[in-house]
Amino acid sequence: MGVSARLALWSFVETGQAFLVGYGVAHAVDQGFLAGDVRRGLSWLAVALVAVLFGAPVIRGVFTQLAGLTEPLRDGLVRRAVDRSLARAVLGGAGGTDRAAVSRLTNQVEIARDSFAGLVLTLRSFVFTAAGALLGLLLLHPALLVVVLPPLTGGLVLFLVTLRPMAAAQRRALAADEALGDHAARSRAALRDLTACGTGPEAARRGAELVDGAAAAARVLAGWAAVRTAALGVSGQLPVLALLLAVPWLRGRGVTAGALLGAFTYLVQSLLPALHTLMTALGAAGARLLVVLDRIIGPEPEPEPEPEPEPAGVKASAAGRHARPEPAHPAAHGGPAAAVELRSVTLSYGARAEPVLDSLDLCVAPGEHLAVVGPSGIGKSTLTRLVAGTLAPSGGEVRVAGREVTGRAPAELAALRVLVPQEAYVFSGTVGDNLAYLRPDADRADLDAAVGALGLRPLVERLGGLDAPVRPAGLSPGERQLVALARAYLAPAPLLLLDEATCHLDPASEARAEEALARRPGTLLVVAHRLSSAVRADRVLVLDGTEAVCGTHEEVLERSPLYRDLTGHWNADPAREP
Repeated sequence: MGVSARLALWSFVETGQAFLVGYGVAHAVDQGFLAGDVRRGLSWLAVALVAVLFGAPVIRGVFTQLAGLTEPLRDGLVRRAVDRSLARAVLGGAGGTDRAAVSRLTNQVEIARDSFAGLVLTLRSFVFTAAGALLGLLLLHPALLVVVLPPLTGGLVLFLVTLRPMAAAQRRALAADEALGDHAARSRAALRDLTACGTGPEAARRGAELVDGAAAAARVLAGWAAVRTAALGVSGQLPVLALLLAVPWLRGRGVTAGALLGAFTYLVQSLLPALHTLMTALGAAGARLLVVLDRIIGPEPEPEPEPEPEPAGVKASAAGRHARPEPAHPAAHGGPAAAVELRSVTLSYGARAEPVLDSLDLCVAPGEHLAVVGPSGIGKSTLTRLVAGTLAPSGGEVRVAGREVTGRAPAELAALRVLVPQEAYVFSGTVGDNLAYLRPDADRADLDAAVGALGLRPLVERLGGLDAPVRPAGLSPGERQLVALARAYLAPAPLLLLDEATCHLDPASEARAEEALARRPGTLLVVAHRLSSAVRADRVLVLDGTEAVCGTHEEVLERSPLYRDLTGHWNADPAREP
């Protein structure tokens, strides 16, 4: 026997239970106590009592079978949510990453399971309890149905009318909640950019708008909940009042005192509680279930139209166009090799994924200071890893000092470049050992020069000198970055790559460090943490997701709307760094 069949059997038992409660009370009065037969009256009351007590095993039996319906639904929804999210990720459509996937796999699936379980319980209980109670009213006297049914039906119809707009309000509230969560996640990931570029107030205003929208959606939802409560009052209170007012009319049509008491028992004990539970569940769990199922198994949003192909002769790059239009390749003309050269470089994290960098051409001259600017996640760190040779491009060629870096041995790469990441590495040893790590032959004068150039002297003196031991856990993030920058200053490699390696320094210390590294013989490529880093550079590369622009500060101001926007925010901030 299947789960549904066993659940139906327990529900039929509940119908008999609801029928016997009111029927037993009515006959106990009419055939027992009012007829002078106390024993018979007590016997009918005993029947009603047994029916009431039998409700516990009925509920237990129903809950035992309920898991057989809800758990398969939950498993199916999880599979559907995972398949849908993976399909979106593989195809890269509809905005690429599915940021609501975690919500669907956790919160929304649990909402669907709990709501479905509640609806099964309440719908089943109402149908079978109402069937037993209405059958009892009919057998006691048909006139009882004439009094009880109109207010019951009216309240139920009023309630059903609210279901559709309430579901729409629930859908808007859920969408507003997801939008607010998405904005919070994006802002948290881009916190450094927002602070450095002065765009925090704009993000805060957007957040406030989303909060207001979520609050408005919640108020609309609360308004429909109030209408639902009014419908509940009509169907839950008026039947009892109507029955009381109709007692003289019913008595005139032969309705006995026992039948009246049995009718009140049906209403108070069975019918009205079941109706109250049904309306509460449909109004809350039902609306949530419809909305969540639409989010999980509803149709996919329409994909964004594919961009029109660019005119012939214009290449895409870094999510857009050339970083430098048709850059000349010095080595091809017999001149000195470029310090950094990217030829049609493309990188995608997956066969069907949207490229992070797309056909990027870039040429950095020896001794040049280049700053890379752009929002978080746009590909700045990816670019430095490609140049450093720790990440291979999907297509194209990356050269440092005229030599291709892809597939080159670590020792060969170390001779070409130094990469300083955001999280600086300091090991247990002396201060001098840490500074000379990339240049073991550095003498005392070289170490002193690096300490002075990078502004490291107060820290070295506090630690006890160059021969003093260093405990990495005892240094702040900014102090560890200064040690790593001084180490890079001493390195013999001709190319320095700073991937937000000054983010924990104050503006003055950052400016001093970058100016010292720029004076060092060689080429400097900096992923800018503050816009002042871009202003200090010889050229700026702006990656904004639609167009990569490279040039001097003034040239990029003319050609890049994003750079103009960032510069405007930066200049408008009276508290910005010099």
